[in-house]
Amino acid sequence: MTYDRYVKMTRPERIYVVTNQAYVGLVSEQLPDLLPEQVLGEPLRRNTATCIAYASYVIQKKDENARVIVSPSDHLIMDEVAFHRTMALALAEAETDDHLINIGIKPVRPDTAYGYVQYIDQDKPVKKVKTFTEKPDAKLAKAFLDSGDFAWNSGTFVWKNKAIIQAFEKYLPEMAEVFEEGTAYFFSQDQEEFVKRAYSLVKNITIDLGIMEKSDSVYLILGDYGWSDLGSWLSIHKLKDRDNANNVVEANAMLYDTTNSFIKVSPQKLVVVHGLDNYLVTESDNVLLICKLDAEKKFKEFVADAKNKGEDFI
Repeated sequence: MTYDRYVKMTRPERIYVVTNQAYVGLVSEQLPDLLPEQVLGEPLRRNTATCIAYASYVIQKKDENARVIVSPSDHLIMDEVAFHRTMALALAEAETDDHLINIGIKPVRPDTAYGYVQYIDQDKPVKKVKTFTEKPDAKLAKAFLDSGDFAWNSGTFVWKNKAIIQAFEKYLPEMAEVFEEGTAYFFSQDQEEFVKRAYSLVKNITIDLGIMEKSDSVYLILGDYGWSDLGSWLSIHKLKDRDNANNVVEANAMLYDTTNSFIKVSPQKLVVVHGLDNYLVTESDNVLLICKLDAEKKFKEFVADAKNKGEDFI
């Protein structure tokens, strides 16, 4: 869906996907229009600054004058017309050489699962960014919502490729130096070997912490196009059809005194649930998970612990 959304704005040969090396084959199956050189496999997890640097230096070799949209692959966009209108505005603003554009979403609740961006110039379509705050507690999130000058950080960015490379050179010079050396290897049979070496040398850091929070050239454009990052079971629950007790039931289930929950189990099993409120019940292969539906922070811990037990949980 993400690919289909962007291919309406550009040609297939101008789309690159950065993914874990283990998923390169799967991505290529799902997006057969992409050439192998357009699917960039990461040998290690090194966070968003590293994957953006990798793609940016690859793109620099292909087209040093490119403007770039950086987009997560797991966002749901309900109004594509409004989305494309927002992207057109951002791409026009990115013509300004050093501007780094962050697409923000107007918050509708004090959600602690998102990063927040504070901005000034409220009446202008392109707003100067003042501060970034990563996943505040509930009290602070409510204060942000009440203030009216904060947006959710959607993780979507727009800029000239030259601008982000200059930012890497200024704020993450070690990372810039590593990937600059890759120019000789990109689009060659030696690219994979270079990338393995490069990823062993760079640190794990987000683009927000590494560059966006440090730069004085960051601007915000508010997007209003029916957005969800689908980053948690709770966010998916809010988008699904629910019964009269606010439950999402994707299972052969019998529910008693159960509300605000998400039940997703193979239809080959009968699931009987009693007395739960705000719970997730789901299975994957031979792992059954039962936890609070809004326990996003704990969920990663559950996944890690399950993997440590040798279970293929995801």
